[in-house]
Amino acid sequence: MGAKHTFCIVFQFSVCLLFYLFQMNRCYAIYNITSSQVLSEEQTLISPNQTFELGFFSPNNSGNRYVGIWYKQISPRIVVWVANRENPLAVTDSSASLTIGSNGNLNLVDGKKKSFWTTDILVPSNSSVAMLLDNGNFILKKDHISEEILWQSFDHPGDTLLPKVKLGFNTKTGETSVLTSWKSETDPSLGNFIVGIAPQTPPEAFIWINGSTPHWRSGPWDKSKFVGIPEMGSSYLSTFKLEEDIEKGTTSYYFNSFNSSINLNMFISSEGVLKIVNLMKYNESYARWNSWEAPNSSCDAYGVCGHFAVCKTSESPICNCLKGFKPKSREEWSEGNWTGGCLRKTELLCKKNISSSASSGGKEDGFWKKSMVKLPDFYEYVQVDYADECHAWCQSNCSCLAYAFVNSIGCLVWSKDLIDIQEFSFDGEDLFLRLAYSELVGRKQMEKVIISLTVIGSSFILGAIFFFWYRWKTDQKRNIMDTREHIDLIDMSDISRDTLESAEPYDPSEHAFFDFDDILVATNDFSMSNKLGQGGFGPVYKGKLHGGKEIAVKRLSSNSGQGAKEFKNEMILISKLQHRNLVRLIGCCIYKEEKLLIYEFMPNKSLDMFLFDSRRRSELNWSKRFNIILGVAKGLLYLHHDSYLRVIHRDLKASNILLDENLNPKISDFGLARIFQGTLDLANTHRVVGTLGYMSPEYAMGGILSEKSDVYSFGVLLLEIVSGKKNNNFHYHDQLLSLIAYAWHLWSECRALDLMDEILADSYSSPEVVRCIDVGLLCAQDHPMDRPTMQEVVFMLSNETDRPKPKEPLFYFQSALKYNLKPQTDVKSSINEATMSMIEGR
Repeated sequence: MGAKHTFCIVFQFSVCLLFYLFQMNRCYAIYNITSSQVLSEEQTLISPNQTFELGFFSPNNSGNRYVGIWYKQISPRIVVWVANRENPLAVTDSSASLTIGSNGNLNLVDGKKKSFWTTDILVPSNSSVAMLLDNGNFILKKDHISEEILWQSFDHPGDTLLPKVKLGFNTKTGETSVLTSWKSETDPSLGNFIVGIAPQTPPEAFIWINGSTPHWRSGPWDKSKFVGIPEMGSSYLSTFKLEEDIEKGTTSYYFNSFNSSINLNMFISSEGVLKIVNLMKYNESYARWNSWEAPNSSCDAYGVCGHFAVCKTSESPICNCLKGFKPKSREEWSEGNWTGGCLRKTELLCKKNISSSASSGGKEDGFWKKSMVKLPDFYEYVQVDYADECHAWCQSNCSCLAYAFVNSIGCLVWSKDLIDIQEFSFDGEDLFLRLAYSELVGRKQMEKVIISLTVIGSSFILGAIFFFWYRWKTDQKRNIMDTREHIDLIDMSDISRDTLESAEPYDPSEHAFFDFDDILVATNDFSMSNKLGQGGFGPVYKGKLHGGKEIAVKRLSSNSGQGAKEFKNEMILISKLQHRNLVRLIGCCIYKEEKLLIYEFMPNKSLDMFLFDSRRRSELNWSKRFNIILGVAKGLLYLHHDSYLRVIHRDLKASNILLDENLNPKISDFGLARIFQGTLDLANTHRVVGTLGYMSPEYAMGGILSEKSDVYSFGVLLLEIVSGKKNNNFHYHDQLLSLIAYAWHLWSECRALDLMDEILADSYSSPEVVRCIDVGLLCAQDHPMDRPTMQEVVFMLSNETDRPKPKEPLFYFQSALKYNLKPQTDVKSSINEATMSMIEGR
């Protein structure tokens, strides 16, 4: 009896073990699909490095089942490709499988062996093998040995564009490759929005509704970017490429991954928004953020203002008729419906018949220039080599309503009504619009003057006017030539060695040169009432140009430490950097010993004017402070990582953070910045410059410079913004204690919130404040290797995630800090700070 009982137990155990092993066999991941190895619902196919995974899924717990590809280690799941979009399996069918059929094709079948999707190509035999590659490409090969790809998912994109996947068309075969949105977040079937490349010369990208109605447009491709996307001139958007093969008739648009630590894809949502999605791993988790999207504003929507109108997001209303045009329906425009567009006020002379033209004795039509715009749709390419030839071609063809000459494209002309024009705040192209003579600027006034002078008949007066006008223009040209000669004569030997390593030569024609007399008028002879502040290299004045535009004028002191070198460095840097959190340079002026930089005017001046003013500090609530912190971090990330040049600022502090009308931050004062190329860990400089209290220890004491030097300065600035206290003038119980040490002292006792500016009381988000203090202390650590990169800083500020613990500062409590540094020049005060320049920092 006992033996029989033992036998039963052993038998039951064996059955359970076999069942368990069978279940394990059904659930494990596989690396290929063959005729003998199918993919069941419980299994997944993974790429060699486990980057991507293919398997069965139900989107957001819907009632349907699909086969798709997603990032393996990212949660929640991000699906990048779906096989059976239009033919889902029932969620109740647990016996479906993906197999290699008898004809060698991939075949998705349900439990009854009914086919729901197949590759449907000609395959030599059923020995074919399916694999998932680490780039997300699902391929079907002839066999295990062959490298020949018979079919690949990259040729059949869904709603997501991965690196190396190509969008485009073939003019010879008529084939197109597009992205198509999901119908909804729970339904991967074909949605309403399609992203593709239009077969124009040059090509441009579109989002279409239902495949035909334009929803958004990129503008023409200029061999490096789409001219209707100003952001493509910098950052990782420049990794996008467009290739044309005339012989094959193909046009392909794709992108390469710019950073191995970031997974990048382009995705069209079910609402019709095209997004560039970044996925970055940090502390075993992934952060997701959108670095670009379109349409992103009302003006991005195709044709929102109708024909012959321009859209500008910063204006109200956003739509305005082009010069020489008026609203087609004023009633509709008053109601905010601009799609009807505008009509021409005065008929073009070339459109009139010969008799009316002869009787009117009309003047020839001319062209009016509209700058910084996204060029309109329906352009035609004309093969000419120069801008004046493009002008002449359009002038001689009455059907030509406008033209543009884009340096890297050539001549574009328009014969159809102009639509989808957008005005940008930077970048953009010049559009020349054909107008009747009477509509052109100043022509009527000039004609009246000429008639009056003719009636007077005084050739002497005419001659005198011409003489003085000629002398004035000559002086103007001489001033501009003097300016350019001053720039060209600046000694570049030290700049190329110390500040402009690997930078491209500066072209003075890229920016406006202002006449010194105009600046005197604008600033009221640099009156004290116009003075905005005193920087380390000279005063800054408010000015107003003749047209009413407000500017800020930085006047370099003749005895300042900046000199011609830093002046030119600042011009070169700011001219090449474009970011919403960097101040914008308008132009410059050099007249004799005067050196002036002209910037956009910031009505709220600098951050220190608010932060360290007991009366104005309360205007910076926590929401605004956090926005400033994040904005400065993104600006630094652009300088260190995303810009065309790789820049270390070297003097980041509150007085160098300007605030616009909405208190958005803009990093300024690039006179001390340094450019690097490639990967920089540490560099040694014999010229230590910056502001004490913001300079990192290794830079102040040893001249060791790296991007982590800026990270240290950012950490100090962040703690100042949180606390409302200056690092250089902080006392605790009659002891001179650095703000960093005090913050760490509170943090180590779990009292980090005590650092918060008391003026804000409890009107702040405690988790955000603690997160900022943590990040500030991490950035301001003594050793550069312990500090995070700005990429990591932006991630930590934007997400609630695990963070490293900051280390105790080297100088904890101290009665004073003594810097044994030999100054090269006298200290120049900047409000309450000292911007110093030193040799051989110890």
